[in-house]
Amino acid sequence: MNRSPSTVPVPVQHSPQIPLVLSAVLIVFLGQMTLNPVIAPLAREVGLAEWQVGVTISTAAIMVVTTSQLWGRRSQSWGRKPVLVGALTLAAVSMILFTIVAQLGMTGLIGGTVLFVLFVLLRGIAFGTAIAAVPPTAQAYIADVTIDERTRVKGMAGVGAVQGIAMVGGAIIGGALSAFGLMTSLAAVPVLLIAGLSIVGFRLRREPRTTLIDDPARIRPTDPRVWPFLLAGFGMFTALGFIQVITGFIVQDRLGLDASATGLVTGAALLAAGVGMVLAQAVIVPRLGWGPPALLRTGSATALIGFVVLIPDLGMASILAAMLLIGLGLGIAMPGYTAGPSLLMERHEQGGLAGLIGATNGLTFVIAPTAGTALYSAWAPLPVIVAAIIMAAVTTFVLTHPRFTRPSRPNHPDESSAPSR
Repeated sequence: MNRSPSTVPVPVQHSPQIPLVLSAVLIVFLGQMTLNPVIAPLAREVGLAEWQVGVTISTAAIMVVTTSQLWGRRSQSWGRKPVLVGALTLAAVSMILFTIVAQLGMTGLIGGTVLFVLFVLLRGIAFGTAIAAVPPTAQAYIADVTIDERTRVKGMAGVGAVQGIAMVGGAIIGGALSAFGLMTSLAAVPVLLIAGLSIVGFRLRREPRTTLIDDPARIRPTDPRVWPFLLAGFGMFTALGFIQVITGFIVQDRLGLDASATGLVTGAALLAAGVGMVLAQAVIVPRLGWGPPALLRTGSATALIGFVVLIPDLGMASILAAMLLIGLGLGIAMPGYTAGPSLLMERHEQGGLAGLIGATNGLTFVIAPTAGTALYSAWAPLPVIVAAIIMAAVTTFVLTHPRFTRPSRPNHPDESSAPSR
């Protein structure tokens, strides 16, 4: 088997696999998003500082950066099922142990440096490595089975849509369960991951060896087909990273809530962002039928408005409105970011590209959560202001760079989606 694309069409039999691949994305992100409403109050309950939460999340991002392109290429050479089963197994085991450690921290049996190190090892390194495998696998698969710009954009929007659904579901589950105690929300995460592992393990078929690629290409970030999209995506996710971890702190400090109420209201704020993302990627993007540049321009401008609205302390209504606009804007822009470069690549490059996109997204969370929590400790509005400035720069870039202002010819459908022989 070689790395060059063939003109032989892709067999239709792979199409029923798409919902199952997307289900793996949904389960992993549902587990992650269920944690988000409770991570800030949990840290304070077990005696960890804001910056330690930031370091934990940044460590997970480092693992995403260092392993995403490897996972993306392995999904083309090993097959989707082995990669997804391994990722879900690692995620479930790490979250079982994380829940146990958190309980020990709540009861005071462990604390201080030991607790912090265990948070980094389990929520950072182990869970970060697991989630790094899932989006690149799904994106590379969708690039394999879609044959034109419209279906490629819709397919990539499907990945984003299930992530948005996970934001909604995680906000509901995490926020609602936190009313019964923070540990209730934590215990739900491994249960979800085990359910996802069972679905993928028993129902997802392995590809025939003849459809795999022995030596998928590694894609350089400086590739001229790719770097403008990566830069735009890096900016968008950096802006999001500055506020994602501190949302719980914003809610608790602006509204003066206790730990349980903070989890509930933070869940509502993340729910608003998730609703915006689902609405954008499940309804708006498929109906618009726009190409990647138009999606990036419209989405980034919409998200910018949301970041600006979040800066002043205007109460709960402004927090919810801001998060809705941010989710809506990023939900419109994300399919343009992921589908755009994939339309310019050949089939044996899709796994490497998907991994590079995952690594770029992870890179934003290496610095942004730690920087965001540090800036929040200095002055509460500062990380939101920085996020708005970054989003303004992204909007200007996608409105003016030639890659987004002039049409570019995608690869012929047969070249971008046919299997290697």
